[in-house]
Amino acid sequence: MKVFKQVLILLLCGLLVQFSAQAESFELPGQSSDQAPAPQSSQESAPKQTPQQVQQLVAPIALYPDALVAQILAASTYPTQIVEAERWMQGHSHLKGDDLAKQVDKQDWDPSVKAMAQFPSVLENMDKNLSWTSSLGEAYVSQPQDVTDAVQTLREDARKEGHLNSNEQEKVTTQGNTIVIEPATPEVVYVPAYDPWLVYGAPIVAYPGWYAEPGIFWGGVGLSFGIGFGIGFFGGFGWGWGHWGYDWHGGRGSFDHHAWESHSRDFGHGGFHHGDFGHGGFAHGGDHGGGFHGSSGFHGGSGSHGGSNFHAQSGTHSGGFGGFNHGGDARGFSARGHSSVGGGGFHGGGGHGGGGHH
Repeated sequence: MKVFKQVLILLLCGLLVQFSAQAESFELPGQSSDQAPAPQSSQESAPKQTPQQVQQLVAPIALYPDALVAQILAASTYPTQIVEAERWMQGHSHLKGDDLAKQVDKQDWDPSVKAMAQFPSVLENMDKNLSWTSSLGEAYVSQPQDVTDAVQTLREDARKEGHLNSNEQEKVTTQGNTIVIEPATPEVVYVPAYDPWLVYGAPIVAYPGWYAEPGIFWGGVGLSFGIGFGIGFFGGFGWGWGHWGYDWHGGRGSFDHHAWESHSRDFGHGGFHHGDFGHGGFAHGGDHGGGFHGSSGFHGGSGSHGGSNFHAQSGTHSGGFGGFNHGGDARGFSARGHSSVGGGGFHGGGGHGGGGHH
């Protein structure tokens, strides 16, 4: 009986040892993966744009004066503030000149967004084409050199087509392989209107859902210059025209002679945070019919949205605001006129079909 108990104890001990070994073998995989997998970088989650895609994004602004290109690219990285600024401008259409500049200066927007108040039609265009704006900003944040190169490539194409030459509104010069565009008169800035999908010669596929903003889009041949924006009232502020430029060799816009860097929180892991608009109540006056909707795909834009000779296209484009629904007819025209900005008011321009010397 005593021997039997000893054998039984030894058997139980053996089973206990075997069970413990099996239990440890089950725990080992968990112990070997204490660290969570490293999260994907934002660059991995946002695929790099091809040269053709980047050219499609910069086509609407590539023929603007250098400083304005710098301002737009910087402001495009703050799409939520673009919406705020456009709504604010609509609600303060009574402000003119110096009064407008002083009130804009009080806002907590990025300097680049404040600078857009100098050019109401440009700001309105960025707001109405918000998907394009955010995609442009995302490309500029992640691929600044590619964006810079695309602007210069398209300027050269337009020059070869005879659409980019000095005239009464702007001065076009070449510095090596770089084409520089500046206002012909420092106090007045003209924003050229043109068809961004045809002006460069070989047609560019229009950005999906592109809204042809009057005063920004012109369906004729070459460039048209309508009104000049007097910038005198804004010159005394730290975000005014004179603080901006473009470092073509450095591959990005400059602010106060330093390379501009975005501090926007709109673009984070995985691109644009679509939830930023979900609860902010940016739909005022029925402009967006309930706000933006972060579903997949871009809704609306199937066909022309005003402006002559608008070129619709097939295909899709993934961008920061690619899922926002503009409802087809976007916001309608702002009640605000484009005569509220300037030192000395606006100056008439005129259309120049070939963009030649005048």
